[in-house]
Order: sequence, then C-alpha cells, then structure tokens
Amino acid sequence: MASARLLGWALCTATLLNSAVVFISGADFIRFISFRTIYHNITGDTAICQDSTPWAVALQDSSVLGSLFVDLGLLALFIVQHSLLAWSPVKQALQSVLGALNRTAYCFTTALALQIIMRYWQPVTGAPCLWSVRQPPWSIWFPLLCFSLHFLCWAIICSILMIFDYPELLGIKQVYYSCLGLGDPLSHKSPRAQRLLSHLRHPVCLELGVVLWLLPAMSLDRLLLAATLSTYLALAHSLDKQDLAYLCVQLNHKLQLFADTSDHKEE
Repeated sequence: MASARLLGWALCTATLLNSAVVFISGADFIRFISFRTIYHNITGDTAICQDSTPWAVALQDSSVLGSLFVDLGLLALFIVQHSLLAWSPVKQALQSVLGALNRTAYCFTTALALQIIMRYWQPVTGAPCLWSVRQPPWSIWFPLLCFSLHFLCWAIICSILMIFDYPELLGIKQVYYSCLGLGDPLSHKSPRAQRLLSHLRHPVCLELGVVLWLLPAMSLDRLLLAATLSTYLALAHSLDKQDLAYLCVQLNHKLQLFADTSDHKEE
C-alpha cells in the first residue's frame, strides 16, 4: 500500500514537472515564432534580409545554403519525433514500458524538440526577403496589425486547447486516472469523441497558419519554417463529414446551454 502511494506521488510529480516544462517551452515558442520577428520589424534592431543581394547570388552562397540545411534538419527532427512517437506500433510499445507516463513522455520530447529548434535555428540574413513592408506609414502600422492578430490567434489557440481537455493532452489526466484505477481517459469518452480526437489532435490549424504566414517581412528561413509546418499540419489531419457533424452538434449543444444560462439569469 505504501509503495503504491509512493509510486502515485512519483508519477504525479513527474507529470506536473513535465507540464511546467511544456508551458515554458510553449511560451518560448510563441516568442520565437511570433513576437521576436515582429519586434525586429518594428525596431529594425536586427537585419532580417539583404534585399540588395540578387536571388541568383544568394542561392549560391554557402552560408545561406548551410543555414537552410541546418534549419531543415531541425524541422526534420521535430517532425520525426512528433510522428514516430504517435505511430501506433511505437505508441503501443512505449505504453507497455511507460504506462501512464506515455503521454507525458510524448509531450516532454516534443518540448525538447522545440527547444532544440529555437536554440539552434539559423536565420538567413544574406538573402532577399520574399516580401517586406518598409514604406511609411505602413512600416509602423502593419507590424502593429500583425502583432495584434498574432496576439488574438495565440489567445484563441490557448482557449481551444483548454476546451479540448488540456490535462488529457499533457498526460496529467492519464496519471490521475491510473492512480485511481480508472484506466485510459479516452476510454471514458464517447465513440464519436474518440473518433474526432484520432483525426484532430491539433485543433488550431487556421490560427497557426495566420501566425506562420502573416508577417511584415518574409525571410527565406521563415518561408522554410512556415511551408514545412503548414504542410505537416495539413497532412496530419483527416476530418470527414462525420467529424464535422459531431462538432456542429456539440457546438449547438454548448450554445443552447449558454442561452439557457442567460435566460435563468434574466429571470
């Protein structure tokens, strides 16, 4: 009994520490992918592109090609980690070893892969920008508009993650249910909900697309980042009519609950 309780405390501690790591990595990723780039556009502290360099010269520059090669390798590392550990045979093998910590380990390795990307990412400053808004007054107003839209998109992303059972996504609920002997949290959801989650584990494609592409200046390395992640997000989802119908039913149900609550307050 004492050993089981000690094991439970150890599992809870591990998953809570992992949640802190994921939260910090998420905040770093928001800074890396959104606000740092827009900040440089507003202040001009760092040269993002070299527009005076012709494309033919830039694409033959060894420093440009070397940076792109490193960045592509970093993105490949993230994609392999994110896909391989979610592949059913690997997932089942890890489940037999890690048990309730399987999802926690997945989130931790994802955070680690993101930290590696952010730490070793190589900006390409020796090539021209694909586009760059530098003519006043848009050189000030457009970065501010991008900042506002990025902030709104990240707020929506955080809200959606909360709605989509954030403790389950992080692995907290798996450990909690394991300590109580309740099994896998997904097994307690309806078959239609399980089907939806199997097709849509990242319900933030549109918002991430805005964040990736809406920038005052698009450098070559940012193009590589945006194109790779956008393609990966598009290929990783397989929603069909049944999933969309289920989402519409759930949305109407929640709206009805909200309307009923408002009516009770008015009474």
